[in-house]
Amino acid sequence: MNRYFLIFIAFAFWGCSNRTVTDDAKLEQRAKALHSKMITIDTHTDTPLNFLRTGFDFTGQNNTAIGSKVDLAKMEQGGLDAAFFAVFIGQRECTPEMYAQVNAKAKEIFEAIYTTVNKHSNRASIATKPDDVYRLKKEGKRAIYIGVENGYPIGDDLSQVKLFYDMGARYITLCHTRNNQICDSSTDPEGPHHNGLSQFGREVVAEMNRLGMIVDVSHISDKAFYDVLEVSKAPVIASHSCARAICDNPRNLTDDMLRALAKNGGVVQMCILSEYVKKGEPNPARDSAYRALRRKWNNFRGLTPEQEKQATTEWYELEEKYPASLATVADVVDHIDHMVKVMGIDHVGIGTDFDGGGGVDGCRDASQMYRITMELLRRGYSEKDIRKIWGENFLRVFREVEKRKERG
Repeated sequence: MNRYFLIFIAFAFWGCSNRTVTDDAKLEQRAKALHSKMITIDTHTDTPLNFLRTGFDFTGQNNTAIGSKVDLAKMEQGGLDAAFFAVFIGQRECTPEMYAQVNAKAKEIFEAIYTTVNKHSNRASIATKPDDVYRLKKEGKRAIYIGVENGYPIGDDLSQVKLFYDMGARYITLCHTRNNQICDSSTDPEGPHHNGLSQFGREVVAEMNRLGMIVDVSHISDKAFYDVLEVSKAPVIASHSCARAICDNPRNLTDDMLRALAKNGGVVQMCILSEYVKKGEPNPARDSAYRALRRKWNNFRGLTPEQEKQATTEWYELEEKYPASLATVADVVDHIDHMVKVMGIDHVGIGTDFDGGGGVDGCRDASQMYRITMELLRRGYSEKDIRKIWGENFLRVFREVEKRKERG
């Protein structure tokens, strides 16, 4: 082959590669500039799970905790103004004894959130109102909102809903991976127990409406989802869910569900837990290691606080040893594209599930959040639409739920 032709090809390839690098640098600059002036909210992280772990430093200045995805430094680097920290309680037996135990555990997590955030009041503050995030951004602080993931700890006592609201919680995810006293889960291996929302669950939704507390339908079964839309007098959210048409997982929402949620006036917050974004390659060694860990720690039931800390550390160590075949930021935005097409731009947001398994290639933690914006810009989303996705859509629902609450 003619050597001059080879030289031409080499220069052409270099020029194309250099343009790509330059284009990415420009996109990054635009994305970071946009984050500096717009409001950005992540509606679901499990960061409080880290508060009692060895090596976790919420400032991020000396954070050595394995697998930690969210701290103040990462939020600042990624241009993330606000996050909902989950008071997460795993599902166990629905008995009076367990209700008392998990209720106490939930209150302990609330206290840990307040203690941790208040310790760094120069950089963050607890937020409870939709407009708090605007005020805190002007002050150069991160806004920390609270949500309850799994309504299990309210037990069969409706008054606990108000107690959690008074403690700062602004949404409740009605269930988690198993059925509870409120509703059926989308992933309970034993199938439905209530055939959707229980009678008590209907009372819970009504009480949340009365208080001005957002109902979260992530994790709940399809039938429970439609029951909630029938009962709720206010818009609802899915705090961390994806599109089932793009990734066929029962945790994700069908197109009919997306349309129904849009009709309700609600919003779906795009989850970036890779398993819900794109089907991964099988990994028998990884699966075997996780099964062994579950056996070792009694499926994480009945553990002492020290055992819980050790089990959590070993779980994150396995994630480091056996990294999953991750979806990408482009895969995430494929879901956003689809949901926007089905629901409209006014009904899509972002809820990462960081520190609960969330993270994709290109956006593995809160320091890389602006990369989602880069991909949105690359695909031609306007600044107005990006503002909606990153916070304005969710805040609209938040305000509407508060507006419709019972006065007095």
